Amino acid sequence: MNSILNNLREELSNIFAKFDIDESVQISISKITDFDIQINNLVKYKNHKSIKEIKNHLLKELNKSEYFNAVEFGDKLFINLKFNLLNLAKNIDNSKKDFVVNKREKLILDYGGPNIGKPLHVGHLRSLNIGRSLYNMNKFIGNEVKSDIHLGDWGMPIAQIITYIEKNNLDIQTLKVSDLESIYPLSSKEYLNDEKFKEKAKEVNKKLNTNDDETISKWKIIKDISLVEIKKNLYELGHSFDYWFGESDVNSLIPDMLKSLIEEDKVEYDESALVSRENVEPKVLITKSDGSYLYITTDLATILYREKHIPFDKIFYIVDSRQSLHFRQLFSSAKYFEFNNLNFEHIGFGTLNDEKGNPFKTREGGTKPLIELFSETYKYIYKINQNLEDKTIKQLTNTVLTYSDLLTNRKTNYKFDLKKFTNISGKTGIYIQYAQVRAKNLFQTANNNNSLDLYEGLEKIESELLSKIFLFGYYLERSIEMSEPHHLADYLYELSNLFNIFYEDEKILNIKDEKIKNSKLYITKLFLETCHNVMFCLGIEPVNEM
Repeated sequence: MNSILNNLREELSNIFAKFDIDESVQISISKITDFDIQINNLVKYKNHKSIKEIKNHLLKELNKSEYFNAVEFGDKLFINLKFNLLNLAKNIDNSKKDFVVNKREKLILDYGGPNIGKPLHVGHLRSLNIGRSLYNMNKFIGNEVKSDIHLGDWGMPIAQIITYIEKNNLDIQTLKVSDLESIYPLSSKEYLNDEKFKEKAKEVNKKLNTNDDETISKWKIIKDISLVEIKKNLYELGHSFDYWFGESDVNSLIPDMLKSLIEEDKVEYDESALVSRENVEPKVLITKSDGSYLYITTDLATILYREKHIPFDKIFYIVDSRQSLHFRQLFSSAKYFEFNNLNFEHIGFGTLNDEKGNPFKTREGGTKPLIELFSETYKYIYKINQNLEDKTIKQLTNTVLTYSDLLTNRKTNYKFDLKKFTNISGKTGIYIQYAQVRAKNLFQTANNNNSLDLYEGLEKIESELLSKIFLFGYYLERSIEMSEPHHLADYLYELSNLFNIFYEDEKILNIKDEKIKNSKLYITKLFLETCHNVMFCLGIEPVNEM
C-alpha cells in the first residue's frame, strides 16, 4: 500500500527476522506529542536475550532513513518516529500510484438490496454508503472490485403483488410506480390476514417458479416499472452498480443445486422441509415444507452463480447487523456443502434513526422513503444557501447524507440530526466541503506557474498539517483492513480542520517572500490532492463553490 509504510514495514521485518522474530510490523499513531507514528512490536520481546542488540540495530537503521529525522525508544520499547517533512514532500504526493497493492484481489461487494415494488427507504442508506466507500477504497489501491445490488425481485413478495392486481382487476399495463408502492404493503397485509388470498398467492408463486408465461409476463412489467424508479433515485443519490443481478437470475439454478445436495446426502427431509445435515444449532432450513424457497436458498444459488460468472477471491455482504444469524448460517452452509474454498464476510451495521432515536417513519407511519430524506435535506440546505446552483445543493445534500453516516462507527446506531449535520462549523460534510473549496480558490487565485517547493523554516501549524497529510495511507489502510470507513471520515475532518487553521493564520497571497508563499501554496496543493482522494474513497463529490 503506501510506499512509506510499506518500506518501513519491510525494513523492520528484515531486522526482526535476523533475530528470529517473525511477525507483521504494527504501526499506529504515536501517543507522544512530538512524534508522528509508533511501532509497538518489541513490547512483548522485552525479555528477549538479544533485546539490546535488536534495539541498537533498529536505531542504527532507522536513523539512516530519509523519511524520519527523529527516532526514540520509549520506556516500554515503543519506537517513536518523527517524519522528515521536507524529504517526504519531495517523494510522495498521496496519489493512487503510492497505494497500489502488490497482490491484487478480486472482490464482490453485495449491498443495497432493494425489493421490487417498494421504494428505497432510509434503511438502505447505510448499506449504500458503506458499500460504496469500501468499493472506492479497494479500487483506489488497485483491487479488482465489482458491486452487485442483489435485487429482491422474485418469490412470494412478487406473487403477492400479482395476486392483489388480479383480485382487484387492475390493469397492469397502466400501473405507475406509485401504484406499486401502495400495492406492496396492502398485498402483504392481505397475505397475513386472508387465507384465500394466501392460498392464491402460493399458486402464483408456483407459477413463477415453473415459468408460467402469463405470470412471467406480469412479473417483467412489475420489475421494469419498479427498476426505472430505483435507478432514478440511486442516480440522484450518487450511486451506481456494476451488476444488477437479482434473485430471479439464480432461480433456475436452485432445482439442480437441491438435487445435488440430496444426492450427496448433505440435506434431509424433516416434515417435508429440506434441512441441512450440518451439526449446528439452530438447524439450517433450506426449503419450507411446501417446497418454497427461502433467502438462504437463493443466496446459496447466488454464490454458485457468481463463482461461475464473476470469478472472485472474496465476497463482502454489506447488510444490517440484525441479519447476522442469516449470514453465519449462509457461510457455514456454503462451507459444509463444499462450494469450493470460498471466502465471505458479513459487514454488519447499526440502524439510522430520527433525532429522538426512533426509526424513521412517514406521517402515515410507514418507513420513510430515502428520496424523501434527500428532499428534506435539500430544502434545508437551499434555505440557508439560496445563492448556490442547484447542482451544488444536490452535491451538498449527498455530502450530508454520506459523511454523517460514514463518520459513525458502522457497528453502532446513530441519530440523523439535520441541523447538526448541515452546520458549516462543526464536524460535518459541509465543513469538509468548505475547506476544500477554500484550498481550491486559493490555488486558482494564485495562478502560480512557478515550481512549488517547501521552505525549510516550517511553522508549527504547517508541520502538523503536513504530518497529517502523510498519514493518509495509515488511515486508508486501517479503514480497509477493518471495513470501517469512519477512520478515514474522521481523518478527513482532522485534515480539514488543520488546513482551516493554516488558511486563517495568514493571508497567503499577500506574502512578499516568494519562497515562503510558494511553500504555503505547495502545502495547499498537497492538502487539496489528499482531500480529494479521501473524498473519492468515501464517495463524496467535491463542490466548486460554497
